[in-house]
Amino acid sequence: MKNFLLQFFTWWSGQTLGTRFHTWRHGELVGEDEFGNRYYRTRGGKKCPALGIERRWVIYNGEAEASMTPPGWNGWLHHTVDVPPSQENYQPREWQKPHRPNLTGTPAAYRPRGSTLSTGQRPPATGDYEPWTPGA
Repeated sequence: MKNFLLQFFTWWSGQTLGTRFHTWRHGELVGEDEFGNRYYRTRGGKKCPALGIERRWVIYNGEAEASMTPPGWNGWLHHTVDVPPSQENYQPREWQKPHRPNLTGTPAAYRPRGSTLSTGQRPPATGDYEPWTPGA
């Protein structure tokens, strides 16, 4: 019952009932990534008349967080590449880093030196600031 209510009233907790119905009716599973996200396209590769391209979408495993899409799947979703990573031997490049969640608002957030929220002692004011005054 809880899952039904979550699908009925929220969009950020995975798929809604509308997305589930659309996926059941028109979707074709293409693959799944290491996070458990499932990727779909229009069944049979049909093109959307309004867009002129096939529709591609992802159903997130848990909270809908767009940064949880790996680079290979992101390229496929945005029509940068035609072949999904599940159909090729995709290997991330050495400069592609693994996913890190957005830490803003958490105790682990980045706080640069001098920030009022950072720990430690703030550096003293240098006195080199001179305010602007109109007409001066």
